[in-house]
Amino acid sequence: MYRWHGLESVPTGWGHCVVTIGVFDGIHRGHQSIIGDAVRLAAERGVPSVLITFVPHPSEVVRPGSHPPVLTSIVRRAELVEDLGVDVFCPLPFTLEFSQLAPDEFVHRVLVERLHASAVVVGENFRFGHKAAGDVALLGRLGRSFGFTAHGIPLLTDDSTVLSATYVRSCVTAGDMSTAAEILGRPHRIDGVVERGDRRGRELGFPTANLRTDAWTAVPADGVYAGRVLRLDEWGRTVPGGELGIAAISVGTNPTFEVRQRRVEAYILDFEGDLYGDGLGVEFVSRLRGMERFDSIDALVAQMKQDVERARTLLGPG
Repeated sequence: MYRWHGLESVPTGWGHCVVTIGVFDGIHRGHQSIIGDAVRLAAERGVPSVLITFVPHPSEVVRPGSHPPVLTSIVRRAELVEDLGVDVFCPLPFTLEFSQLAPDEFVHRVLVERLHASAVVVGENFRFGHKAAGDVALLGRLGRSFGFTAHGIPLLTDDSTVLSATYVRSCVTAGDMSTAAEILGRPHRIDGVVERGDRRGRELGFPTANLRTDAWTAVPADGVYAGRVLRLDEWGRTVPGGELGIAAISVGTNPTFEVRQRRVEAYILDFEGDLYGDGLGVEFVSRLRGMERFDSIDALVAQMKQDVERARTLLGPG
């Protein structure tokens, strides 16, 4: 898969393609349905498929301070859409100037002049242009003028609930990782770099990887979780075969020690080694319990042992 950085990266002499557009944060099952239709249509027409997304999230530009929690980094998003068969991944810088393009200007500048789209595949609720004035019906009319077809794909639902990034975020915020995984089609994952903490876990016999995450990362509700940890390379990409193992993951401020800073700390079962400075992906599979304050260190250690064994039982082989 090719990765472009803005429309300036479109090669000279670029031919026709099928384009799909959206923020696509999470690449959940609803997104996968839309992207899958775009990939199939491109194959039928014998042209490449191009996925357009935006950085940062458009809401942060239009309404500063409203950036939602991010389910997938741009690097992770690229990995996931490559697995779906997309030929070109192109994040566009979403600026104030870009947000003020009228719908017809957006279509002409992005889809016609630069990408030479022969078809555009979007969700049926797709909006575009200044103040979200454009919809799928307008996209279809503009397509007839400019020579491309527009395809509004019905949104995927579970029990009449539309699958959306907003829905996933609400599950993550509540610590409901099983429902989040059902919508995503995989466990929710956060990526980051291991930094030095206070080393208290090591002193208690449970050395943890203290994860530094990017701003706006969708971190689950405070509590203890069972999950898995994977290695990332220096660019934040998943290392093939890089799973480090099952983990008991703590999210929160650790009230027993009156820590104020909210942290994500993963104790990787049966792992020995130094991870400081390494990139890790932490998958959250199941919530074990809420965050608690313990009256003694011994009580905390006893509970940590139970957490580890529950994680092993839930996620171990067999």
